[in-house]
Amino acid sequence: MFISGLGAYIAPVVDIGWAVEQGLYPAGDVERHGLASAAVAGDLPAPEMALYAAQDALKRCGWSPAEVDLLLYASTWHQGPEGWVPYSHLQRHLVGGHVLATEVRQGCNGMFGALELAVCYLRAEPDRRAALLVAADNFGTPMLDRWRMGPGFIVGDAAAAVILTKQQGFARLLSVCSGTIPEAEGLHRGTEPLFPPGITVGRGVDFEARSEEYRLGEIARNVGTLQMIRVQQELIRVAKRSLSEAGVGINQITRVAFMNYSREAVEQRCMAALMLPASKSTWNFGRTIGHCGASDQFISLDELVKTGQLVSGDHMLLIGTGPGVVTSSAVVKILDSPPWAGDQEG
Repeated sequence: MFISGLGAYIAPVVDIGWAVEQGLYPAGDVERHGLASAAVAGDLPAPEMALYAAQDALKRCGWSPAEVDLLLYASTWHQGPEGWVPYSHLQRHLVGGHVLATEVRQGCNGMFGALELAVCYLRAEPDRRAALLVAADNFGTPMLDRWRMGPGFIVGDAAAAVILTKQQGFARLLSVCSGTIPEAEGLHRGTEPLFPPGITVGRGVDFEARSEEYRLGEIARNVGTLQMIRVQQELIRVAKRSLSEAGVGINQITRVAFMNYSREAVEQRCMAALMLPASKSTWNFGRTIGHCGASDQFISLDELVKTGQLVSGDHMLLIGTGPGVVTSSAVVKILDSPPWAGDQEG
């Protein structure tokens, strides 16, 4: 399996200092977490950002939209009118109606789930050649506070697109795998009832509050931090499994893309656990755009290739996690620098 094209759309960024001045972000957290800014798209819809990223990916690799056999759309937040599906926007304006299309609802881990599904779909029939995977979110809605959504992160608006193909591309997908800790599903639910869905009765989203509710509940049941430890262990186990399947040693990894979280979260939960220096992470880039839902790791991959920070022979490790709790990892090897590498505007 190869990656023939990448695309990304990142909204204009808003400085963290502005958020502090407006009383939207705690001043003390600036030094503590090291976050610099967040991408803010205003009223630009997420499906429109997904379309921009997808058009970019197809243009870069020279594939025709008609050659796409599968369209998978990953998202974490509301995309448009209820009862409407966002991938239909890309079908109408890009790939047409011949392609099988559906949405992947796996939270911030959605692009990894899409990768696994796309690999299986393309391999199932000899004449299937390419899959278009996209992720997009605009979090700027009344029921969500981007500056205080969760512990150690702020959210940004962006989109990413990947062209996965069985034909030669500039990079090869060496492995992708996942693991789940369903016993910890309450981490993202807290004590909120399942019905009626909170968003339908005007209840906003606050993952920090939910995490605290979950933690206190676990302590009350004398479980302590056992589930959180299991989540961390599974994250590292899945990363090591993907490296093993790829036949790549940890010392061969050039760069690592994790979630666009705070400095301490990236260093402690990912880099130190893998015994890799923080300098190999994509945190310095991620801190400038915020946590962009399911797009994080693939926007980082795009950025590193585009700016020439990944070249022929380099390996990149991508690690993610999402509600469930699911963790995933993928290993990508750069085979050649694509023609658009070095294009700071492309």
